[in-house]
Amino acid sequence: MGSDCLKVTKYFLFLFNLLFFILGAVILGFGVWILVDKSSFISVLQTSSESLKVGAYILIGVGAVTMLMGFLGCVGAVNEVRCLLGLYITCLLLILLAQVAAGLLIYFQRDALKAEVSIVVHDLIRDYDPDNEDKKSIQDAWDYVQEQLTCCGWVGPQNWTENEILLNTSLTYYPCSCSNGSIDVQFKSGFCKSTANRTVSVADWPVYTKGCMSNVQSWLQDNLGIILGVCTGVAVIELLGMVLAISLCRNIHREEYSKVPK
Repeated sequence: MGSDCLKVTKYFLFLFNLLFFILGAVILGFGVWILVDKSSFISVLQTSSESLKVGAYILIGVGAVTMLMGFLGCVGAVNEVRCLLGLYITCLLLILLAQVAAGLLIYFQRDALKAEVSIVVHDLIRDYDPDNEDKKSIQDAWDYVQEQLTCCGWVGPQNWTENEILLNTSLTYYPCSCSNGSIDVQFKSGFCKSTANRTVSVADWPVYTKGCMSNVQSWLQDNLGIILGVCTGVAVIELLGMVLAISLCRNIHREEYSKVPK
């Protein structure tokens, strides 16, 4: 009976660690995505919040260690190595604490992140210059956001009236990525010339009238929710893995003790 229980626990732990390995890869992928994504709003967030970068590095570290521990847990379970299982339980506890720290950091920095993003976007719009190669990646990212979310500016297209280049052209140009499709534009970045043959105002621009603030905040909330959800799922699996590992260690000890000659 004890031997059968040992086998069941062993193979359950193996399956949990296999799933654990896969979810660790997902966490690592989220962290890498936050750091390397240059084509979406994440690249704007990278410049606005150091806490987001710290959270991303924590996710990468936790994901990599989680994958390693999943592998070691599989080996320890199949070969019934108590020392390896003990190391596995200890590291699992440390990983769990690190995940909780990363999750709390991201969760409690949400409001600060929104405020920082607002400041960064206003500065980005004010200093937007298609000829500035140093800021090309972040400017392209904002153009991508406006095009994909069908919005213009942060609160509205009037934010673009703060741009120095547009002010110097008396608003006869407008951001191409804001185009609402009523006029064909050749490019989706930089500035496009208005076709009006008179004094131009923002109301005359063929652009979206809705700002990007609500869409971006919803997008941010959804993606942070996904990351926190994955971390929560992994934490539950980690707790189950710890319970199974402890149970397996105790069963191995009893099995070894029962084999000792009386």
